[in-house]
Amino acid sequence: MKITDPGDFHERIRRSFAKQNAMEMLGAELTRIQQGMVEIELPFDEKLTQQHGFLHGGVISAPLETACTYAAYTVIAPEVSLLTIEFKVNLLSPGRGERFLFRGEVTKPGSTIIVADGRAYAIGDGPAKLIASMTTSMMVIRDRQDVVE
Repeated sequence: MKITDPGDFHERIRRSFAKQNAMEMLGAELTRIQQGMVEIELPFDEKLTQQHGFLHGGVISAPLETACTYAAYTVIAPEVSLLTIEFKVNLLSPGRGERFLFRGEVTKPGSTIIVADGRAYAIGDGPAKLIASMTTSMMVIRDRQDVVE
């Protein structure tokens, strides 16, 4: 996997995540950052459920896409940014648990398009359960004043 020197991506990602009002509203926390992989966790909150009491599919998708995007931030140069241009999510099992883990991993780095895959897990009694998978495509953004860290 060819990776552009991302510099100190840990602090860059922490600063950027702190600006994510949507993640703050959901109660999501950035819990792990490493080259090519990022994890976000979310506690269960009844306000984030659908009519059957499961975590809403849109709520599952948002931190999963965010984890994928920040995983991609670990492989880009510090002076560029990213915008998601496509994602597909498979909801595999009801979102039922005490906490949820969202892991994004870079599948194919690139200078223009980066592909990442994500997995969402419900955590509660017993082993973590896979509840969703996602594939994302992100466009590398250069020299745009309206898309900056």
